[in-house]
Amino acid sequence: MITPLPDAPDIDTDPHPVAIVASRYNPEFTDGLLAGAQRELEALLPNAEIDIYRVPGAFEIPVVVEQLCREAPRQPAAIVALGVIIRGKTAHADLIAASITDSLATTARTHLVPVIHEVLLVDRPEHAAERSALDSPINRGAEAGRVAASMIQLFRALPRKKRVVETE
Repeated sequence: MITPLPDAPDIDTDPHPVAIVASRYNPEFTDGLLAGAQRELEALLPNAEIDIYRVPGAFEIPVVVEQLCREAPRQPAAIVALGVIIRGKTAHADLIAASITDSLATTARTHLVPVIHEVLLVDRPEHAAERSALDSPINRGAEAGRVAASMIQLFRALPRKKRVVETE
């Protein structure tokens, strides 16, 4: 069982739409992240409508997140982005990770949708295993699920401007 965060969100029974966009690359790690996120979301948001989108690699995550924010019939209350990038001998992994981070942050700000970024950049496979094992107390997918539930609750509590509809 995942050790709860000190500020774990309350269980919320509203039917929130939530999306998870997860890379298929490095499945020995990403599948654990996905399972952790699903388990946590189902526990904290038992009536959530969770849609899962699997993409080929981490670089493809931001374009799907952007599409969900722009075109989904019902905009997600939160989106969880999951993937694992393992550094090699070139700067490629760092460039991909920086691009993903920038893109996800831009989409979140542009559309005012919480995008939970758990695309991990690690030095070695052992680091990824430690952060993605379903029984690990630091499963980053489970952490992402908790953060998504917290952000959904926070966004509901934030003040909103009332829209004025003009009629003729």
